[in-house]
Amino acid sequence: MGPVLVTADEFGAPGAQTITCTVNGELRQAAAITDLIFDIPTLIKTIGQNITLLPGDIIATGTPAGVGLGFSPPKYLRKGDEVVVAMSEIGTLITTII
Repeated sequence: MGPVLVTADEFGAPGAQTITCTVNGELRQAAAITDLIFDIPTLIKTIGQNITLLPGDIIATGTPAGVGLGFSPPKYLRKGDEVVVAMSEIGTLITTII
């Protein structure tokens, strides 16, 4: 999770927003919200049928193609790697692997 939150009016309607992930400057993942298998309203409706969703709850939707295991040979994270996850509407999260 990131260092900041944004309100719905700041984010806009979910759709073309794109999330990216780089490792040491190499683009590993890039996908738009429209690439989700299930759209956001469907996710909320389905999950909400089984549990009570409260303000602040987080729904983790998985990850786009580009994870380390998917490369041949696999590209696992190593100590010192810098992982940058960004979405222009939210901001950037930079993590150094320790």
